[in-house]
Amino acid sequence: MKAIGFKESLPISEPNSFIEFETEKPTPSGHDLLVKIAAISVNPIDYKIRQKAAQDKVLDTPKIIGWDAVGTVEAVGDKTSRFKVGDEVFYAGDLTRSGSNAEYQLVDERIVGNKPKSLNVAEAAAIPLTGLTAYESLFDRIRVNLKTDQRKTILILAGAGGVGSIAIQLAKKIGNLTVIATASRPESIQWCKDRGADVVVNHYKLKEELKKAGHQEVDYILDCVDLEGYWDTMAEIIKPQGHIVSITGSSKPLNLDVLKTKSVTFSWELMYTRSMFTTDDIARQHDILNKLGDLLDAGTLHTTRNTTLEGFTVSNLKKAHEMQESGKSIGKTVIRF
Repeated sequence: MKAIGFKESLPISEPNSFIEFETEKPTPSGHDLLVKIAAISVNPIDYKIRQKAAQDKVLDTPKIIGWDAVGTVEAVGDKTSRFKVGDEVFYAGDLTRSGSNAEYQLVDERIVGNKPKSLNVAEAAAIPLTGLTAYESLFDRIRVNLKTDQRKTILILAGAGGVGSIAIQLAKKIGNLTVIATASRPESIQWCKDRGADVVVNHYKLKEELKKAGHQEVDYILDCVDLEGYWDTMAEIIKPQGHIVSITGSSKPLNLDVLKTKSVTFSWELMYTRSMFTTDDIARQHDILNKLGDLLDAGTLHTTRNTTLEGFTVSNLKKAHEMQESGKSIGKTVIRF
């Protein structure tokens, strides 16, 4: 099968930052499905791993990355029960396994969902990783209560990004929250409003604009951009007994003491935790993806795809990484095979 990977962590502008090669098509066993891939999308995690996985060394075998895919089940392992050959599926995969930048991929059926019927493959490919991340952040980490949390406020930092784009929709349409998103450019501000944000504020003037909008404090914060950079500000604007969730990280230890007097909860969200550790509830990702699919088919949620590149090629993969690295990408970038 054809695959695209890398042996060295090179700047994306370098000719060999990605290379095309042939490798053996894998055979499924156990809980695995063999999926023939029709479309993928690219996320920040892709370029971050590309930049670090082969630093100061050359890999013997090219590394295949990629963690968003839509395709058709071609074969199943002996322990599978949720899917059959011919089913259309979508998933975000497992960080510890070979990725989706290939014509075929093995993936555990417990982290796979049925492709939304109303979406084409490009539209569906935009959803899994960011949809799972946003859903888990709101309903597994914050545990938004659909009965009692109405009218509570959530601040989503980087609302026009992949996770922010779907989190705005889930928080507004499912969580019934008042949604405040951050964005600074006219096109990203409009994107957030179109997704359902009640208020959009400039992240460069966060406290000032929140106060101006009548939201000096918020109940919940979802950080999708820079935990370390916003830490002190978040501690200041979070309400007592509020909850902060971050999908990013920090290069230095966080001072959790600043949350103590308010009894604020802080949580990490990593979508790959369930698959990396084969947790007892690993199949929850199967359920979440199917829930997202139902919401998309019902028209409650809308795809966050913004750019589609045609053809599984080195040049398209490099272009998608360039867009992610720019920090100005809006919504999701998809490659249709």
